[in-house]
Amino acid sequence: MSFLLRNIARYAAQKLASNPQVRKTAAKAAGVVVNEAKEIARKEDKARAAGRAVRRAMNKLQGG
Repeated sequence: MSFLLRNIARYAAQKLASNPQVRKTAAKAAGVVVNEAKEIARKEDKARAAGRAVRRAMNKLQGG
């Protein structure tokens, strides 16, 4: 089953990568992820920082 899901994910990634606008959006999203990871790494309580980062991401996805 995971083989099928992996192939579907690869196919979707290839289709998305062929679109320049989607590539630009993906690069921007990757930059946000890197910034969040850097912030988590700087904090003393990494679990709490990771939880806050997840909460911020969920709020953005929900439009809040």
